[in-house]
Amino acid sequence: MSESDVLAANLAFYRAFSTGDLVAMEGLWSRQKPVACVHPGWTALLGREAVMGSWQSILDGREVTEVRCQNATAHVLTEECAFVICEEHIGEGTLVATNTFVLEGGRWQIVHHQAAPILPEDEDGEDSEEAEGEVDEGDRLN
Repeated sequence: MSESDVLAANLAFYRAFSTGDLVAMEGLWSRQKPVACVHPGWTALLGREAVMGSWQSILDGREVTEVRCQNATAHVLTEECAFVICEEHIGEGTLVATNTFVLEGGRWQIVHHQAAPILPEDEDGEDSEEAEGEVDEGDRLN
C-alpha cells in the first residue's frame, strides 16, 4: 500500500466528518486494534465504544459544517502502519491533526485521531511566544 492509499483513507475520514455521515465514520475506524481519539479540549478517549460515542455526539443533530483537510502528508512506517499530518479548516478555525492508520483486510483503518488548534499569528505575522516553543523553566519536565 502506498502513501496515496493512506491519503485516500484520510480523505474519506474528512468526507464523513464534513457530511456528518456516522455510518461511514464507523466504517473507517479499526475493529481489530485498540483505538483512541483526542478532540480539541477533550480528554483522551480510549476504546472503540468511547471513540464512536464521541463521533455520534459530534455528528448527531449538528448542521453540516464544511471540514476541509489541507496540506496532508502521509508517512508509511511499515507495511501495516501509517500516519497523516494535516490541517483541518472548520469555519474560521484551523487545527493541526494527526491521523494514524493500520492495514486491516486490505484497507487502511484509523486507530488514532488527535487535533489541536493552531495559535493565531500576532499583528507582525509572528507566532506567539508559546507557539515558538519558548518554555518557562518551571514548565520543563526533568
